[in-house]
Amino acid sequence: MSKPQDHQAAPVHFMQKERLRAEAAIDPDPAPTGEVTKETQIIAIYGKGGIGKSFTLANLSYMMAQQGKKVLLIGCDPKSDTTSLLFGGKACPTIIETSSKKKLAGEPVSIGDVCFKRDGVYAMELGGPEVGRGCGGRGIIHGFELLEKLGFHEWGFDYVLLDFLGDVVCGGFGLPIARDMCQKVIVVGSNDLQSLYVANNVCSAVEYFRKLGGNVGVAGMVINKDDGTGEAQAFAQHAGIPVLSAIPANEDIRRKSASYEIIGRPESQWGALFAELAQNVADAPPVRPKPMSQDELLGLFSAEHTGRDVVLEPATVADMVGKSETIKKTLEVVYDEV
Repeated sequence: MSKPQDHQAAPVHFMQKERLRAEAAIDPDPAPTGEVTKETQIIAIYGKGGIGKSFTLANLSYMMAQQGKKVLLIGCDPKSDTTSLLFGGKACPTIIETSSKKKLAGEPVSIGDVCFKRDGVYAMELGGPEVGRGCGGRGIIHGFELLEKLGFHEWGFDYVLLDFLGDVVCGGFGLPIARDMCQKVIVVGSNDLQSLYVANNVCSAVEYFRKLGGNVGVAGMVINKDDGTGEAQAFAQHAGIPVLSAIPANEDIRRKSASYEIIGRPESQWGALFAELAQNVADAPPVRPKPMSQDELLGLFSAEHTGRDVVLEPATVADMVGKSETIKKTLEVVYDEV
């Protein structure tokens, strides 16, 4: 005999489903387009590994400090190389490594153990595990938990710049977007498919969390190593985000960056470029991006380079086993219908 409440379960379950459908159908509020009013601008910078995020951020943060702003640069890459250019190639003790050592010694972590400064720029590295020894995303989460204990939300900076890998998809690397830890995102890319694929993925993540009620928007794109072919410009236009700066593919920039030299100085040949970038980063409002489909992204490049003209040919069992397929009769017993 069925219980009375069993008859009520189906209608209740149906009502819950209808309510969830109704909530999902409501469009989220539009991304804010006015002036950012929060005193500290927290900006997450994403891009493909090796695309030049650390180079861009080191010079950007240095220029901001030269303009009288108080800037904190936080490296959120397990390679811990965000601050290497800023500190002339010297390794910065990471928060995760320092935390482990202090914990073993029974000592607390202090600001002076993990945060260092140069010419007005404050910088630190979250760090991460060695290859195969842990989850980098989990390391990011642990690092931010420690920053909160050190008083992160009470610090008085004009700008906090977070350097994140964009081609790692585990949860910790999406933390600023998923938890509204920043007001806006900037993507760094170049005129190549892989970096634009990553930039597009970041835009997709922002759009996904916007639909869930998030408030983070994309402030724009920095094109690094710009060779003038125009694919990155076209991507930004399709995605509905501005180009904040186009840093040229230049031998002088490459050589000075390789020797850990800051070029984002007011008196430098490239000072005006980074001064303009600093102003654009400060002023650009967070907007809701329009991610491209895979085919649209491939459409930015010529077919001969992307393989769009290739036809997918299904494989056969004969291809897999290296001989002709033999169809075997089934051993299943089939009974005649009565």
